[in-house]
Amino acid sequence: MSMQKKPQMAEAVMFFRERGGICKQMLFPEFEALLDGVVNMPEFADQQVRVAFVVINPRLLIKSAVFFYLDFDEKGAPDRGWNIPLQHLAEKAGRGPDLGAGPIRLACRSQCPVSWHQMHLWDPSLAPGQNDLALLRDAAKRNSLGLLVEEEVQPAVAPERLQMASEDRWYAADGEAAAKLSEKLDHEHRLKTAQLIKQQRLRIASLSQQREEELAKLKLANEEQNSNLQAQILRLQQALREQQTLNGELKAELAAQAASFQSSREDMAEQLRTLEQHGRTAGEILRSQLESEIEARIASAVVEYKEQVATRDVELAYRREQDVQVQQELELLRRERDELAGEGGEQVLERLAKLGVVFVVYHPGAGHLTIPLQDIARYQDNPMAYAAAKCFVSETQYRQWLAHFQQPSCEAKLPSGERCAIPIDRVDSPSRFAGGDSNCCARHKASSRLRTVG
Repeated sequence: MSMQKKPQMAEAVMFFRERGGICKQMLFPEFEALLDGVVNMPEFADQQVRVAFVVINPRLLIKSAVFFYLDFDEKGAPDRGWNIPLQHLAEKAGRGPDLGAGPIRLACRSQCPVSWHQMHLWDPSLAPGQNDLALLRDAAKRNSLGLLVEEEVQPAVAPERLQMASEDRWYAADGEAAAKLSEKLDHEHRLKTAQLIKQQRLRIASLSQQREEELAKLKLANEEQNSNLQAQILRLQQALREQQTLNGELKAELAAQAASFQSSREDMAEQLRTLEQHGRTAGEILRSQLESEIEARIASAVVEYKEQVATRDVELAYRREQDVQVQQELELLRRERDELAGEGGEQVLERLAKLGVVFVVYHPGAGHLTIPLQDIARYQDNPMAYAAAKCFVSETQYRQWLAHFQQPSCEAKLPSGERCAIPIDRVDSPSRFAGGDSNCCARHKASSRLRTVG
């Protein structure tokens, strides 16, 4: 007679696609063989893949999950330096959502029991329609890995063990059953509420991290664009200075040529005076020809240089216009950067509140408190007073009760001046706490009462 294998807890690894969805599953021993280099995965060559390590019970329900990154080289071999202790993280992780077998153990970037492994983990998406935890749950239910499943069999009660209660106990039994049912429903409601709060906290942490990453990207892009604009402005200013230098050189050259023309004219005038001595008529003709020639040459040179100066002036005006435009764009980018940097926490809180996010805090005695957006400032000013108001007690009584709740021992003073410090029963509700009575042992409580009567 062969022994039948008994279903037991299974460890598996599931790989996610870049655009969502699970593309590959394997048992943990196969994953260890992959890490040892026995096999490669060419489909993941030169990629960083999102992977989840899960622990599945015999009823195909997930008990633990660890979300981590795994890098592959160009041949599809995993990173040889990878050394994340998946089983240890799964055992030490905090509580997460309920996937059918109670709250799971969840290790991810925003909830990592070992801080130095946090950078190698990632946060699962909990958005409706894109819930990575739901994908893991459904994949485990499909049992593509061929795990042994434990069949749920309800034990039958033998007829001889059935007993009939007397008629007068029927109604009492019904009352007890109703009370137990009510207690069970209340317990399930509390578990579901706590689970929802946990899921919302995880989602808020994920959204905050995404917002910080987006803000960092915007700041980096803004700094790069600002640097490029500054470099462009420097280039334009350098070109402007070079153009101004060239214009100065052209003006100096024009002045030198004008001086040369003036010198030539004076020389010609001197020649005219000499010719006048030999003949008035020939001199007049020569003088007229020389003056016409000189004036024509001067006019031609002046027109040519005026055209060059006008061209340079147009180019300078264009350069100035570009400089003004660049300065305006730079000022606009600076204002946008200041607006992004100046966006305060209140606007973020209002945006989160419009998205349906609820702000929940925990205080002993008051439990989990849902804080409306309009009460956030009052809560920040004095959290103790806010919690005391929710417990319908004064802040002083709440602080006394909190000291008693954290260390339930007698606070009476002995004749030596030391505290009695005898352990006493804890009062769980602030409204039932009475200073000088609830925080004293029986002996000092009795002596306090005697003093009060006397």
